[in-house]
Amino acid sequence: MLVPTVFIVDDDEAVLDSIAELVKSVGLQAATFHSAQEFRDSFNPEQPGCLVLDVRMAHTSGPALQDELNAIGARIPIVFISGHADITVAIKTIKAGAVDFVQKPYREQQLLDSINEALRRDAEARRASNGGEGLAERLAKLTERERDVLEQVAKGLSSKAVAKALDISYRTVELHRSHIMEKLRVHSVAELIRLVMEARKA
Repeated sequence: MLVPTVFIVDDDEAVLDSIAELVKSVGLQAATFHSAQEFRDSFNPEQPGCLVLDVRMAHTSGPALQDELNAIGARIPIVFISGHADITVAIKTIKAGAVDFVQKPYREQQLLDSINEALRRDAEARRASNGGEGLAERLAKLTERERDVLEQVAKGLSSKAVAKALDISYRTVELHRSHIMEKLRVHSVAELIRLVMEARKA
């Protein structure tokens, strides 16, 4: 059985070592990477865990790596860390599914709380997709209108574009989307898309 791992990506060696030590001090398994590319090369979607990701790095930034993972439907929960108070970036990453955005210098307990929440979400998502109530049962709970909205979201359309396509209000789309995510037990649009792809393969 694969052990949940906290994957830490930061191009600052001192920060990398510090977070790894913190994670190991509470009995969790850690793996460190100096770049987004290094993490990408070893990424295994079947490995449970979460990602602690620096925002600003050489070559590929943290948010850019998040976009790449979302594009392939990877569901690994992300905790961002940043030495800069960039509210715009924080909002963008949270909207894209990040669990938290923690500023450096971080409080150890705050970071651990965020990591534990990320690991909890990952375990819950894996339980939902691997056991208990199956995908077909969860999809069966959707109303006809929710299925319409899901179909449009799965095409990669924004809520505004979905509203226009279905001739309903933006707020109605957001409400339906919230209900869909709750019924399917997912936390991001990327997970939604992955579920739709799984349903089509079945």
